[in-house]
Amino acid sequence: MSRFDFIPTPLTGLKLVQRKAIEDHRGFLSRFYCMEEFGEAGIKKSIAQINHTLTRQRGAVRGLHFQHPPHAEAKLVSCLKGKILDVAVDLRRDSPTFLQWHGEILSAANRKSLLIPEGYAHGFQTLAEDCELIYLHTAAYHPQAEGALNVADPRLKIAWPLPINDLSDRDRNHPLISSDFQGIVL
Repeated sequence: MSRFDFIPTPLTGLKLVQRKAIEDHRGFLSRFYCMEEFGEAGIKKSIAQINHTLTRQRGAVRGLHFQHPPHAEAKLVSCLKGKILDVAVDLRRDSPTFLQWHGEILSAANRKSLLIPEGYAHGFQTLAEDCELIYLHTAAYHPQAEGALNVADPRLKIAWPLPINDLSDRDRNHPLISSDFQGIVL
């Protein structure tokens, strides 16, 4: 029995994952990850790192982050507490959805995750206070491979649902996409 539904999004390779819970009077069991099922969905690498974040303020934005090859990573992002708009931007040079973004509402209640392939930037906005997320990564973090996009880049036109009221200095100062940006080659 499959514990997940993998739902395609408008962006190539980006999938919404619906976790299926088994429930009874005691509560529920929900699987977050299964190497076999995620492999069938296109993630062939093992999980190399797991991160857990807390973002306290509603309206805060984190992102848009990615890692350059050879440290490019796929991510599985899930919301454990609260509610977020999770956003992925396709940076793959030859992709038909190059520089397009897609967002999904993730929450503890809806048990959805976003499966983000290599070559995408990722960020999110909190839609509630005290949002906790868990990220499963297929590559360890390498500071020298880090890249980022500015969350307010007019070229991306991301429709954040709330005014951005909290953004780190680091994220605020990420550069805008240059006119000669060719994308990432994986």
